[in-house]
Amino acid sequence: MTTATTVDGIDLTGLTFAPDQTWGAVRLVPLLRPAPVTDLRLHAHLHDPDEVSIVHTGPRSAYVSYVPHAFVASWTTDETPAAAYGTQLHDPAASAAPVGIRLTVRQRMAQRDGRQRLRFLPLHLAMEGYLALQFGGPPIAWQEWTRHAVTQGLSPRVEASYAGTAIPGLEDALRIFEIHPDQCGMVLYVADTLAAAFVVSHPDDYRALHPTLLQDFYGELLFHYTHLYPAAPAFTARLDDTAVASVADLRAQLARSRADWAAFHTVMAGGVFAAERLTVTPVYRMGRFTLSRFLPAFDPDTENHIGEMITDAAGRLAYLKTFRLSAAQTRRGYLLSKLAAHDWNLDATATALGTDRPGIVRRLANAGFGHLLRPDIIDACRNHARKLRDQATRTRREAG
Repeated sequence: MTTATTVDGIDLTGLTFAPDQTWGAVRLVPLLRPAPVTDLRLHAHLHDPDEVSIVHTGPRSAYVSYVPHAFVASWTTDETPAAAYGTQLHDPAASAAPVGIRLTVRQRMAQRDGRQRLRFLPLHLAMEGYLALQFGGPPIAWQEWTRHAVTQGLSPRVEASYAGTAIPGLEDALRIFEIHPDQCGMVLYVADTLAAAFVVSHPDDYRALHPTLLQDFYGELLFHYTHLYPAAPAFTARLDDTAVASVADLRAQLARSRADWAAFHTVMAGGVFAAERLTVTPVYRMGRFTLSRFLPAFDPDTENHIGEMITDAAGRLAYLKTFRLSAAQTRRGYLLSKLAAHDWNLDATATALGTDRPGIVRRLANAGFGHLLRPDIIDACRNHARKLRDQATRTRREAG
């Protein structure tokens, strides 16, 4: 299942926004699901603190990570309710294993854990899709690229993130925020910047998985914003008391207020739910559900989120988890997409980006891809830039 499709936005049918809650710079907007999805259930599988995960990506390469928790999805094929398994700290059969680092080998980010159970690493599916973007490198051995770029591609790819425990105020917010009876998800803002969205199929699953938000990873922008903007303003809905003369009028005012609230947060969360040109790649099919990951359009002028989701046959959302890319991560994705669209030809890519060869070389070097280019190409572009600066300096002196 590798056929990717392009969609505009994520279907929120069956989910409604509830009034937000704030704590410091953290704003959480609950997502309510009056009619839960009962034939797909999620629970957390917590890993041993000393466990290291290894996913083989090729004959001589592997993806290595420490994973604090995984999600296990269970489903039924006849739409009858699925049983939710409880959280487990470790495998009782492995309790006699010696203390120390253990290497757990997994062939995929999503792996069957029984006949109708699937274990996958939250957000690692999404990040794997981003890191694999044009991972093979130049498809044509253009003379500008190094031998390493042609034979090894972009290996290794490294991106930085912050654990939820490093986001000031997030732990306190998750501990004190009220969880609604029908809550199946949330939209998280930091200093009113959209940080992440999280959706599950059933309120009981959300209550069990709510604390795992602290174990997820978040972008550097959010970490810095919690220090720059220590408090977010409160949004208060106001009713028109002059229009209330009966209980029916009050109900009408409340209904209008809820509708306005939902419309407001639909716009606020548009970077995820209304994003254009999302590239969705199916990963695993589970009965009538499909586990997929998605990449944004990598538009440098807008916010960009990667993520993973489970949808039913009609495209309705059962599970969602997102990660906001930083401006630098977006630029890297944008450059790689443009290079791929022009077969990694520097001159053609430069023309598409409205620059010249020295300009595209500088952008690649600034994005961290300079090691893929031959040193003499980079030196020639730097010398060209130096000559332009010297010429501009002489011109200013003569004019002065």
